[in-house]
Amino acid sequence: MKPLHQIIRKPLITEKTSLQKEVGQVVAFEVSLGANKIEIKQAVEKAFDVKVKNVNTSLVAGKVKRVGRQFGKRSNWKKAYVTLEEGSSIDFFGV
Repeated sequence: MKPLHQIIRKPLITEKTSLQKEVGQVVAFEVSLGANKIEIKQAVEKAFDVKVKNVNTSLVAGKVKRVGRQFGKRSNWKKAYVTLEEGSSIDFFGV
C-alpha cells in the first residue's frame, strides 16, 4: 500500500460537504488520481481510526483558463466521498 499522504491529499471543507457531514456521516477528501476505492477506505480507516461504510469517487475536470492570449488548463483531480459507520466521526479542527 502507498503511504497515506500519497493517497489522501487534503480534506474538502466546503458548505456542501459540511451539510453532508451533519446529515449522513459523509466526509469528502481530495485524493490521488491513481487511488482506488479500496486504498482510500484503508487509508481513511488507518489515518483517522474510524470505520468506513462506503466510498464513492468522482473525477473533477480541470478548468481551461486564459491569461492574455495564452490558454492553459488546470489539472484534473479526484474527489472521494467517504460514508462513515454509525458512531464514527472525524473532527478536522478539534473544536
